[in-house]
Amino acid sequence: MEKDVKFTQKKVDESWKDSIQGKSGTSNAEKASSPTPTQSREKRSSDPFIQLMTSLGVQCLMFLGELPPEEGKKPILNLAAAKETIDLLMALEEKTKGNLSKNEETLLNQLTADLQMKFVNHPAD
Repeated sequence: MEKDVKFTQKKVDESWKDSIQGKSGTSNAEKASSPTPTQSREKRSSDPFIQLMTSLGVQCLMFLGELPPEEGKKPILNLAAAKETIDLLMALEEKTKGNLSKNEETLLNQLTADLQMKFVNHPAD
C-alpha cells in the first residue's frame, strides 16, 4: 500500500537581500532597530532545532526505561539505542559549535550531559 506524500511549499524570506544591498528604503533608525538576517535566522531556526534536541532526548529516555510506558506495556530498555542517541547529540554538539544561539547551546550541552549521567548510572541487568 503506497502512501501519497505531499510536500509543502517552502517559503523563503529574502528580506536579507534588501538589507545587504541597501535597497530596503528604510531610514537608518529603522535599519538599526530591525533584526539582522542572522538574528532572523536564529529566531526561525531555534524552535525546530530545540524540538529536534527535545525529541532526541525523549527518545533516549525511552530507551533507558525512564519514561512511563503506555498502559499495559512494559518499559523499553535498549541501552545500545540509548548510547547511539547520546552519540548523535554529541555529534550535533561538535558540528554546530559556534553556530547556535546561547539558548540552543545551553540546552544541547545540558541535555547531553544529563543523558550521559543517566546512561552511566543505569543499573546493569
